[in-house]
Amino acid sequence: MNQHREVLQAIYDNFNARDIEGVLAALRPDVLWANGMDGGHEHGIDAVRAYWTRQWALVQPTVKPLGFEGVGNDAVLVTVEQTVRDLDGKPLAGQDHGLHDKLVGHRFQFRDGRVARFDITEL
Repeated sequence: MNQHREVLQAIYDNFNARDIEGVLAALRPDVLWANGMDGGHEHGIDAVRAYWTRQWALVQPTVKPLGFEGVGNDAVLVTVEQTVRDLDGKPLAGQDHGLHDKLVGHRFQFRDGRVARFDITEL
């Protein structure tokens, strides 16, 4: 669990710093990644990169992990405070995507020390 927690903390730090390559290095090439804006999942590193590039052109999301819990074999559930602002740093108004300020659960499934799947759950 501690090894997974270190990987996840680095993912959150890199995401908040907009270091796409830093995050992608912790993912398996065939990763399945939840799309929090549109629903569904992105498959593979190139699709995740394109998703974040598009997302960051529209909004400024920040994710702060509040707690880590091992769930099952090689899986971790992270309680996350998600804050989403417009590109000027102001609270969102009138947006039509699924991103907004809230507490969410992020479930990560690991395989061979890297993230194989990421899902978002409501808390």
